Amino acid sequence: MKRMIDININGEPYRVEIEPQRTLLEVLREDLGLTGTKEACGAGNCGSCTVIMDGKPVLSCLVLAVESQGKNILTIEGLAKDGRLHPLQEAFIEHGAIQCGFCTPGMILSAKALLDETPHPTEGKVRSAIAGNICRCTGYAKIVEAIMAEGR
Repeated sequence: MKRMIDININGEPYRVEIEPQRTLLEVLREDLGLTGTKEACGAGNCGSCTVIMDGKPVLSCLVLAVESQGKNILTIEGLAKDGRLHPLQEAFIEHGAIQCGFCTPGMILSAKALLDETPHPTEGKVRSAIAGNICRCTGYAKIVEAIMAEGR
């Protein structure tokens, strides 16, 4: 039986009719066309699907869409404002922290959640915050550099 939910995504209210077993990731990508959130493992092991829900990073492949009822969700599409990239996105570019780009949206959102909570984190805190995000292209050094630069 389908159910109607109201969620706020990137500052915009949405009302979506969904089956209760569908994940937030599926609704974002398939129903709302927000394809910046990536699906990779589908089991919560890689971090590619990370979004921010009410200020905390969550794995959208593990969150049922019905659990997002009344929540504020931030996806990678919501970071840029007025056609300008968010400073954290700029830092990733400037520091060469992007290679294939597949993990980048989840990585950036994990980093944003950290920087929102701890504006000037230690390298250890940065590494801990992105520990759930797998990048197969880099050695993480440039990613950590980008996050640390934005946190200064």
